[in-house]
Amino acid sequence: MSADRYLLDTSAILTLMEGEDGADEVEKILRESEAIVPFPVLLETYYISLQEGSESVADERYAWLRHIPVIEIWSMDEPTLLTAAHIKARFHVSFADALIAAFAVRNQAILVHKDPEFEVMTERVRQRRLPYK
Repeated sequence: MSADRYLLDTSAILTLMEGEDGADEVEKILRESEAIVPFPVLLETYYISLQEGSESVADERYAWLRHIPVIEIWSMDEPTLLTAAHIKARFHVSFADALIAAFAVRNQAILVHKDPEFEVMTERVRQRRLPYK
């Protein structure tokens, strides 16, 4: 098992679910490393699946996501909240991306994504960028 810890962004989860370029990298992380999925990723995965598909598709994806080998984070402490606030103010990213990045920072995890919005914060957040669409 790798000593690195990874936080999977919504874009990484959807990459895996949809078999996009980079899905093999996400699978390898799940097999060989410790992976984290915070509640904003669960929320985004569900609502994106609702928007693009149906409630049954969203339910199936959510159930699948709850059963993959990851550490789920269901709550936020004050240091994570303040880290997210600093990221949001400094980098002008979305609220969800600020939260997800803060969870990565606070958990000393490498953020795995294919979201160009995260690129502005490479000095603050360790990242592993998947191939963009």
